[in-house]
Amino acid sequence: MHIRLAQESDYQKIYELVQTAFLTAQVSDGTEQDFVLKLREGDTFIPQLEFVAEDNNELIGHIMMTKQNIQTQNSILTGVLVAPLCVKKEYRNQGIGRALITHAHQCARQLGYQAAFLVGDPLYYHRFQYFQTNKFNIKNNSEIPDQYVLACELNHDSLKNIVGEINIVE
Repeated sequence: MHIRLAQESDYQKIYELVQTAFLTAQVSDGTEQDFVLKLREGDTFIPQLEFVAEDNNELIGHIMMTKQNIQTQNSILTGVLVAPLCVKKEYRNQGIGRALITHAHQCARQLGYQAAFLVGDPLYYHRFQYFQTNKFNIKNNSEIPDQYVLACELNHDSLKNIVGEINIVE
């Protein structure tokens, strides 16, 4: 398995991978592949933070991160939103999701981002040090239930001593 930066020539395969992967996801609204397109077209897209996992030249996993603002008392903290992360069904439970998120976190740190956010299963993402945003004094202002809006410090104590609000738009 090899992780690399996504290329424009991968976009159609990524669309199909995301669509297929989310057919068997525990939580899905069936539009995740279109969400990827929407994110790429927006001003929060970070091309340096979209990655694919390959096995024998076959796309088996995908992750992308976009900018996510947190309104704090005095300023705006810009972190990254992880959305979506997916692995082809027959490759699941082999560490590919872990490898993708670890790689993406490392690259986000190198670009200067201090925190990552996502909407997902807390039982799965806890292993990557994601916790409900309220643990970090960040109020969830979206319609998504609090238990699924998660945050991760990319650097030690990067969310310490802040009070803020997040509004994740899907």
